[in-house]
Amino acid sequence: MKKTQTTSRRALYSGSFDPITCGHLDIIERIESQFDEIVILVANSLSKDYLFSVEERVAMIQECTGGRIKVESTEGLLVDYARKNQISTIVRGLRAVSDFEYEYAMANMNRTLDSAIETMIVFTRPEYSFIASRMVKEVASHNGCLEGLVPESVGLKLKEKLKKGMS
Repeated sequence: MKKTQTTSRRALYSGSFDPITCGHLDIIERIESQFDEIVILVANSLSKDYLFSVEERVAMIQECTGGRIKVESTEGLLVDYARKNQISTIVRGLRAVSDFEYEYAMANMNRTLDSAIETMIVFTRPEYSFIASRMVKEVASHNGCLEGLVPESVGLKLKEKLKKGMS
């Protein structure tokens, strides 16, 4: 009997994660069993303003995932990172219909740049479908309750960061 060589199933889950939310963590937990390895890639676009530095965002994700998942950052294209690291699947979360057009366009652009890299869309659970990092920052800036939106440790860091910015 001839043995076939199996390849590792690796996936890339990317985002700005400014900050990471319970919705992000839900997607991470749900895709973990589907792949041999998950890499969380923190985007650091030079054209965006972030509340947290890339190092802070990476550290928060590592803390929230217990260090069991590789977390890195990039300023480049996702497909370039995926190709360089031999990752064949990019995972994207979809909260609502309003996200679809952007994600669809991004998936097609990535496919145009490298047809060997597939995009996998994971629908968020309904209880997280309204959570967006920008909304969480808005709630936190008005001292709103962050329970169920972000992990407690992230909420504390968020409130501390906003407090420093306002003084």
